[in-house]
Amino acid sequence: MARLEAILFDIDDTLFSTTEFARRARGNAVRAMIQAGLDLPEETVLRELDEVLAEFSSNYEHHFDKLLQRLRPACLERVNSALIVAAGVAAYHDTKFRELAPFDDVYPLFSDLRRIGMRLGIITHGWTVKQAEKLVRLGLVPYLDPRAIFISDQIGISKPNPKLYLRAARDLQLEPSSIMYVGDSPLHDIGPPRSIGMVTVWARRAAKHELTPDGPRPHHVIASFDELRRILRDQYELPLP
Repeated sequence: MARLEAILFDIDDTLFSTTEFARRARGNAVRAMIQAGLDLPEETVLRELDEVLAEFSSNYEHHFDKLLQRLRPACLERVNSALIVAAGVAAYHDTKFRELAPFDDVYPLFSDLRRIGMRLGIITHGWTVKQAEKLVRLGLVPYLDPRAIFISDQIGISKPNPKLYLRAARDLQLEPSSIMYVGDSPLHDIGPPRSIGMVTVWARRAAKHELTPDGPRPHHVIASFDELRRILRDQYELPLP
């Protein structure tokens, strides 16, 4: 096996379950909006919010405003819509404060990898501030090489363009074969880095899409970071407990 010089990770649905967190946060937001005067059933509001997200993407900044425009609730004749939106935004962010955390096995592995001198970093797709905020709230910044954080919006190259991964290797002054990349998306996180020679690991724990027979094949498949620890120790001879 190639000697590893760095291990880079995706964030969403790799280091934490973005899907599960978003479900809880949106549910809390909708319930707060109803408490603030939105006189509609929770299921109706959640269903419409899902449509807003599908149509405008999760990076759109005015989901709740758009939601009220579409629902046109009768309560807006007696309640200021800004207060309903603010209640939803506050509840969503309160959920971030209370509940956003990495999978339980992330901290132990990152701590041991840093202890042995492994360079750890991120290649992630999304808006710069949103992805950086996730790293801060997840408590992972102290484990990461600050020169090894690559956010698509900040770099100007989006997944699945292989140039994003090439940029990371060049900036780190490493051969792609000495870098391991861990991610959940076969399309974004396996095919592109493998095409330039990186070692690829598919983290299937919270993945939205399965591997397909005619799709890209990772070098390794893991269901947990404990499994990744064993691969790094047994196959790449890293001195991990």
